[in-house]
Amino acid sequence: MDKKLDLTGKKVLVVGSGISGVAAAELLKKKGNEILLFDGNKELDVEALKKKAPVFSDVEIILGTLKDGDLEQVDLAVLSPGVPTDSPMVEQIGEKDIPIWGEIELAYYFAKGPVAAITGTNGKTTTTALTGEIMSNYFKDVRVVGNIGIPYTSVAADTTEETVTVAEISSFQLETIHEFHPRVSAILNITPDHLNRHHTMECYIRTKESITKNQSPEEVCVLNYEDTVLRAFGEEAGCKVLFFSSAGRLDTGLYLEGESIYYAVSGRAEKVIDVNELNILGIHNYENVMAATGIALSMGVPMEKIRETLKVFQAVEHRIEYVTEINGVRYYNDSKGTNPDAAIKGIQAMNRPTYLIGGGYDKQSEYDEWIESFDGKVKKLVLIGQTREKIAECAKAHGFSEVVLCDSLEEAIDVCHENAKSGEAVLLSPACASWGMFKNYEERGRIFKEYVRNL
Repeated sequence: MDKKLDLTGKKVLVVGSGISGVAAAELLKKKGNEILLFDGNKELDVEALKKKAPVFSDVEIILGTLKDGDLEQVDLAVLSPGVPTDSPMVEQIGEKDIPIWGEIELAYYFAKGPVAAITGTNGKTTTTALTGEIMSNYFKDVRVVGNIGIPYTSVAADTTEETVTVAEISSFQLETIHEFHPRVSAILNITPDHLNRHHTMECYIRTKESITKNQSPEEVCVLNYEDTVLRAFGEEAGCKVLFFSSAGRLDTGLYLEGESIYYAVSGRAEKVIDVNELNILGIHNYENVMAATGIALSMGVPMEKIRETLKVFQAVEHRIEYVTEINGVRYYNDSKGTNPDAAIKGIQAMNRPTYLIGGGYDKQSEYDEWIESFDGKVKKLVLIGQTREKIAECAKAHGFSEVVLCDSLEEAIDVCHENAKSGEAVLLSPACASWGMFKNYEERGRIFKEYVRNL
């Protein structure tokens, strides 16, 4: 691995005291580096921080603003992903010619073993979780890290040459990579997101594509053929490209045809799996399955091991998550559908007549496209929360009148339970935030599952 900067005995400035700042500081301390912490919040309770993160108990902490003098002895700055790279403070560090890394770069510097790295606007978490499970079914030591909730820096020191790391990488984390070098990378899709940070779509696209910048011509990037940006990128990427498609047959790559996923090499296709054997639903999830399969094949996992895992993998919690079946009615928890766009994916995933529970906190969203996506699948719309009247009005305006208003989630579930027949589904996919009725979407999803299981 090509790791140019030698950190032995170097003094490192850690920027940000959140989860990734703490994990970076712990890794550096473990490796014998002197650290200095900077946090832009001048009101930060330092004593509370030291209690919560003992790694900072004997560290110099600077709050609010950095003075040039603070940077005199610093050899490297490590940014938390939430810190914009074009902020005046980061520019000030850059002017001193101090290298600027993110936590992914820092972790990669100390980590050992091959890496599979996954990015994209949507579907990263499911694809990363699935890839991690496939790898764990074949390799002895697998770490699943990154944007999925476990900082890469928190496991880097424990990895060996035998460790396989599967990393979910956001665009924010890609802004600060230098030597980071996955053996296999994947870009699932690119749609407008985080433009408040990247400013232009062009910059956002380039940032996502930079996941491949250190890959060799023999190494693989898995790309979505149906994304026009990524199809074009496939022509110029400096590594091998393996495409997947949900819309048409590929001569080489993974594709969905009818109800089956295939893997083809030079026109010869092998069936991977029938989608009815999966526990996750919807075209977007079949794309995630194809991406994970492509990554695993490129990392040397045999097809048989991949199939085994695909058949038992359950949805990531709160994302079109299968809960149970009662009297032939299937219940799904899509509490993570906190906006109309995400909730449309929930409807599209249903393959049977559906009782849909929606509504919640009013984020000033418009619900027209969501209602239009019902497409004959939604039998009854059962509404709760602050937005229930607004959504009911919108449904009526689109000619959908099968609407019931309820006062609580439990009442809504009861209505569905009493009316749904064998062969139908009940889907919680609210298209709204949970606030006002629940602490967060996780609590809403957990209460839904508990209540359903007690029916």
